[in-house]
Amino acid sequence: MSIKEQRQLRKRDPFFEREKARYAHPLPSREFVLQILKQEGIPTTENRLQKIFGIKKHEQDAFARRLTAMLREGQIFRNRKGDFCVMEKLDLIKGVVQGHADGYGFLIPDAEEADLFLPAKEMHKVLHGDRVLVRETRIDRRGRREAVIVEVLEHTNQQVVGRLHQDHGVLIVVAENKRINQDILIPNDSSLNANAGQVVTVEIIQQPSKHSQPIGRIVEILGDYADPEMEIDIALRKHDLPHIFPTNVETLSAQLPTRVLQKAHTERRDLRDLPLVTIDGETARDFDDAVYCERHTDGYTLYVAIADVAHYVRHGDALDREAFNRGNSVYFPQRVIPMLPEALSNGLCSLNPGVNRLCMMCEIHFDKRGERSHYTFYPALIRSHARLTYTAVAAILAHSKGKEAKRYAKLLPDLRNLYALFRMLLKARKKRGAIDFETIETQMFFNDQGKIDKIEPVQRNEAHRIIEECMLAANVCAAEFLERYQHQALFRVHEHPITDKLEALRQFFKEVGVQLGGKNKPKASDYAKTLNKIKNRSDKNLLQMMMLRSLPQALYSPDNRGHFGLAYDAYTHFTSPIRRYPDLLVHRSIKAVLNGEQYTPGDWHELGRHCSQTERRADEATRDVENWLKCFFMRDRIGETFEGIISSVTGFGLFVALSDVYVEGLVHISELPSDYFHYDAAQQCLLGERSGKRYRIGDPLNVKLVRVDLETSKIDFILNKPSKTGKQKKKMVKHSK
Repeated sequence: MSIKEQRQLRKRDPFFEREKARYAHPLPSREFVLQILKQEGIPTTENRLQKIFGIKKHEQDAFARRLTAMLREGQIFRNRKGDFCVMEKLDLIKGVVQGHADGYGFLIPDAEEADLFLPAKEMHKVLHGDRVLVRETRIDRRGRREAVIVEVLEHTNQQVVGRLHQDHGVLIVVAENKRINQDILIPNDSSLNANAGQVVTVEIIQQPSKHSQPIGRIVEILGDYADPEMEIDIALRKHDLPHIFPTNVETLSAQLPTRVLQKAHTERRDLRDLPLVTIDGETARDFDDAVYCERHTDGYTLYVAIADVAHYVRHGDALDREAFNRGNSVYFPQRVIPMLPEALSNGLCSLNPGVNRLCMMCEIHFDKRGERSHYTFYPALIRSHARLTYTAVAAILAHSKGKEAKRYAKLLPDLRNLYALFRMLLKARKKRGAIDFETIETQMFFNDQGKIDKIEPVQRNEAHRIIEECMLAANVCAAEFLERYQHQALFRVHEHPITDKLEALRQFFKEVGVQLGGKNKPKASDYAKTLNKIKNRSDKNLLQMMMLRSLPQALYSPDNRGHFGLAYDAYTHFTSPIRRYPDLLVHRSIKAVLNGEQYTPGDWHELGRHCSQTERRADEATRDVENWLKCFFMRDRIGETFEGIISSVTGFGLFVALSDVYVEGLVHISELPSDYFHYDAAQQCLLGERSGKRYRIGDPLNVKLVRVDLETSKIDFILNKPSKTGKQKKKMVKHSK
């Protein structure tokens, strides 16, 4: 091929203009490289590709880096001869490794297909979270697709937190993340003089391979397990949660004003005289939202003011990049890892009482029946008139002449308006058929050493529900607003029940005499009606658990597929931009519509996946911390007996939730009375082969605490004696009629 033909070829690159806009000396795009490789029809050498594209000497290094990036992302593959191949012609599957504590693992494919089983010998080559290419080899005896790892595309574990052990003079670190089941070898000169038993952070200097274990060096000594807040320090590193703001973020936040500047008032509606109030928990410090309700002869006007974070956190700046990286604030017991620096989260953006604040206002008008007539969004300047708590508002509404009502006498008429509207919105919620599962939330109370003193259930009062309905109303308006103007954003999507899980639920319900309406495609209202029917049954906990398991997890996506649980055709998150990145994106999209513009932050699908992942990461981290704290709380109570109910059934035993302590532990199958017990997935029970004894979710048990393991956060019980209170007996007899 002549030089002229090579130049013409490169200009035929479908993405030539894009590459030209990005680089002074544009290279062939990734898409064009793939196209040419397909045309070649055979594995191709790097030299051959350079000749085809006319890569000059000064371009060779950059072209090599592009090919390496394509290799790393699994777009192409290099065979044993060093030739480049097109992935789709090799029947290789790309995905992420998910390890298991027992040594084996799974490949979670990038494409939407079933997971593949990775035997222990394959898992020796990688760590949990690594990106790999695999080839399917066979179907094993259990019907699982089995695979071998062909190539590791990316080692994602650069640092690991774990506990240091010494075995016959050899130092190893056992990872806190039990999905990483390979011990990490530590050379003696890389131990940082840490002592065996201490929790450390290890930097991996040699990744695992087929023939060798991972090797690392200790870069941080966190301390001992019992140290204050150690459980949080472990969770932060175990789940790779960003918890220290980079210098450029601190610098930028320090440059922000400490108060709202006069020039920011322009082109905003001045609503500082509107008696907006914040209603939050006693310990809250970042106030995203303030509300006010006005009554008219023809209905109500609800004002929902949300902190205008987008005014201060601009797309692409250091604050924005770090907020994206974190995805959300993480709320541990006694400690918060904020999405934004404190100067913003607790200061300039927080709707603190008595100070000027910038907000995005959602003004919603309702008629006399509580049905929404219209709404508007606009930027506003506000001043919160009071910082109220849920407890105080509930007391004010319950006792109009009580202490709290007298203290906030000026606000009493407004709160009554808010309550009246809430009652109407609640009726609309029931009419809509939104699902309302009964769940118990708990709060931990701590002693001076930072450990749990007691655990108590959180009592949700009317004030909690008032704010919830106000936020739901604003979020729905935001979703409909963006839909109406066809502007992309992230929706909060909760899809319909998955077919196989729905079928399993119906089969289970058939066995216990319960019917779920809606045939092949039930609505949220069908779930709500069923919940209402079973609320007085003795096995309601089991039935509710099965209903919950049939529903998918909510996520963020630019594709609006509705919110099944809330029974909304369109729903998004608008009301918490201080602590959730999706809300910040929604604010920017709404602002863009108001300004006649388009907000284009990048690939919306990738943004949705990232925000969903950071949300799951935060949930897992907080769950880890809570489980560890509960173990620490229970370790001095070994030998005590407790009342509880079966919260989950597995093939290896029963999980029991203690009734008064709100802690969960395991009764292993080997601890059940003399018999062979088998797991019945359809009935969600363990069934005795000889005795016919059955253990199901919701059954009461009396158990004895026998073991607490802080390292694994596991609590073990044994059966003490059968437990049926008089009340439970009465319920069961009533149901049997």
